[in-house]
Amino acid sequence: MFENLNWWEIGALLLLALLIFGERLPKVIGDGLRMLRGLRAMAQNATTDLNRELGTDLQLQDLHPKAFIRKHILSEEEEASLRKPLQGLFDDVKNDLAGVKNDLSDVAAAADIRKPATPSAPASGAVEKRASFDLDAT
Repeated sequence: MFENLNWWEIGALLLLALLIFGERLPKVIGDGLRMLRGLRAMAQNATTDLNRELGTDLQLQDLHPKAFIRKHILSEEEEASLRKPLQGLFDDVKNDLAGVKNDLSDVAAAADIRKPATPSAPASGAVEKRASFDLDAT
């Protein structure tokens, strides 16, 4: 739930909650946990009711339309026959993108001015020395 927060942010949120709710913080946390338990119980009851009405063993993840169709409508052979033409296309696109990535990394490596140039080749991205002139004189 808090995987995108670091410890400093969680500590700041706890401190902010303590400042806002003060002495009522334990009661607010208890009420929040009670509400969360109630929501979980309602979701479990709804899943149980669906299982009883439909006569199947449904899980909450099975209610996603793709998972529902895959599990209850299509057989594995039908799914494989639908997937086979698209798999070749997917592999071709994946190989093309890998080639483009390699080409781009080659171009980026050639344009990288931080790398020292080889003695036989001129430094890529090196600035040519131009004749200096006085801007005020022109």
